[in-house]
Amino acid sequence: MNQHLLLAFLAVSAGGALGAVLRYGAMLTTANWLKDPHHGTMLVNILGSLLVGYLLNLLPHDSGNNEFLRLAVITGVLGGFTTFSAFSMDTLLLLQNGEMGRAMLNIILTLSGTLIAVFIGYEAGRLIHAI
Repeated sequence: MNQHLLLAFLAVSAGGALGAVLRYGAMLTTANWLKDPHHGTMLVNILGSLLVGYLLNLLPHDSGNNEFLRLAVITGVLGGFTTFSAFSMDTLLLLQNGEMGRAMLNIILTLSGTLIAVFIGYEAGRLIHAI
């Protein structure tokens, strides 16, 4: 593995660890405050998506000077903070490129696919482990 790729992986990993800890803290705080952990997930996903959108302007993909910072913060921290931010960013980029059909397909397939997958995974685990 070359040094550049290794540094990219390290930037994402360090940021991801921090993002996961931040998500856990935000989830605990929100669950205690709102008395419902599901609202915490929604708020974390919305906040993470807002921050990704904002940071895309500050750390553009085409700027080599910001590559490791972008990887650490957007992919790492915010990717660890919320799994929804990457989906939101991909959809926004499709919309900005005028690819409405692909953006809608991305939304429909992602939401329905993840809901179906979590159901199948849950049922498989229940059946395999006789829960």
